[in-house]
Amino acid sequence: MTDAPPEISANPPTPRSIEREMKESYLTYALSVIHSRALPDVRDGLKPSQRRILVAMNDLNLGPRAKYRKCAKIAGDTSGNYHPHGESVIYPTLVRMAQDFSLRYPLVDGQGNFGSIDADPPAAMRYTEARMTGVAVELMADLDKETVDLEPNYDDTRTQPTVLPSRFPNLLCNGSDGIAVGMATSMPPHNLREICSALHAILDDPEVPIARLLELVPGPDFPTGGTIMGRQGILMAYTTGRGLIRVRAKYHVEDKGQKELLVFTEIPYQTRTAADRTGIIAKMVDVVKDGRITGIYNVEDQSSKDGMRLVVELKKGEDPTVIANQLFKYTPLQTTYSIINRAIHERQPRTLGLRALLDAYLAHRRDVIRRRTQYLLRRAEERKHIVDGLLIAVDNIDRVIEIIRGSADREQAKIGLGVEFQLSDRQCQAIVDMRLGSLTGLEREKLQGCLLYTSDA
Repeated sequence: MTDAPPEISANPPTPRSIEREMKESYLTYALSVIHSRALPDVRDGLKPSQRRILVAMNDLNLGPRAKYRKCAKIAGDTSGNYHPHGESVIYPTLVRMAQDFSLRYPLVDGQGNFGSIDADPPAAMRYTEARMTGVAVELMADLDKETVDLEPNYDDTRTQPTVLPSRFPNLLCNGSDGIAVGMATSMPPHNLREICSALHAILDDPEVPIARLLELVPGPDFPTGGTIMGRQGILMAYTTGRGLIRVRAKYHVEDKGQKELLVFTEIPYQTRTAADRTGIIAKMVDVVKDGRITGIYNVEDQSSKDGMRLVVELKKGEDPTVIANQLFKYTPLQTTYSIINRAIHERQPRTLGLRALLDAYLAHRRDVIRRRTQYLLRRAEERKHIVDGLLIAVDNIDRVIEIIRGSADREQAKIGLGVEFQLSDRQCQAIVDMRLGSLTGLEREKLQGCLLYTSDA
């Protein structure tokens, strides 16, 4: 007995060049990373993972006044409903949104250990609890009024918003960081009052010059403070979307007997005071051991819940200004922050200046308000249509009762009412569902008042 020959496919695979296959596959991967992971949307300033966490928290009704819920529950709902990449991937994003040293305006109100500026890790998600802040609620405002487009989630069991309505200018106020394939974004945070002033200026005068906007928004406002040295980098970033700024820690001098102390109360953004290899304290120890700075006697971190306090004790007779300048030169107490204002705008990654970012946000808010108004108008018109039918029924209640009593079932009653009073199917359904208590004079006045309110709207 011999084996049967293998079957030959009627449509054999088409040979492809390995170069073409690699190019197309890598391009698909790159676009997926850019749109679905690394870069924020210019309208709400959120990456998909952040947006899905907030939507999951909104589903759980975790507003600012709600009880805290376990982060394990939030991460599990996010993973199960919207973001199928595992809870261990979602939790670090949730933690960052709760850190006041990472975001200028945190989106999550955390309870428990969410890490520290000393690079201490957060507690496991089974120990921490969270809820949304008021800022996050503003991002979700009017989400239920068809203000944004919805898309199916990964398993088509529910829908999720493609963007949030964003009554809060999140991208400009909180900034964003991300590394995609072949590109990156590094947007600094700003002060909310300054951003709102710039938005009002554009609304009042669409031709407002960029010089006026630069007066209203003088520069970034980092959550960890610090002093920005010079203006050239800010001007470049706000006009072209890219620039370099130098951020220096803020300090003052205190006397301690015959010695003096340098007390640093603000440090550059995204630096840590930890004593590990990359922290500020570790760098101070290294430069003292190397002999590059010889005037330091001791370094101590006295930071507490009241704020940052990094104390550098100088040797007797040392000049505080000289030591401070040496620390700025050799340690992360002075860093260079690269501004790259890149975000997803009109489904493409774009590098935007300050005016373009403000215009994009205003355009989104105009679209949200227009769609919200259309939704409310449609609901009001639908309600008016029903009330009109109910008023007709109340005015002719005897005939309505006669028709209903003479009908064999509800469907026949609806048909009879529609023929008798020229009513729509929805009006007939509302009349059939109407209770006898609605026949009182007070209920009629309520219907008339509802009709008047709807007409005014």
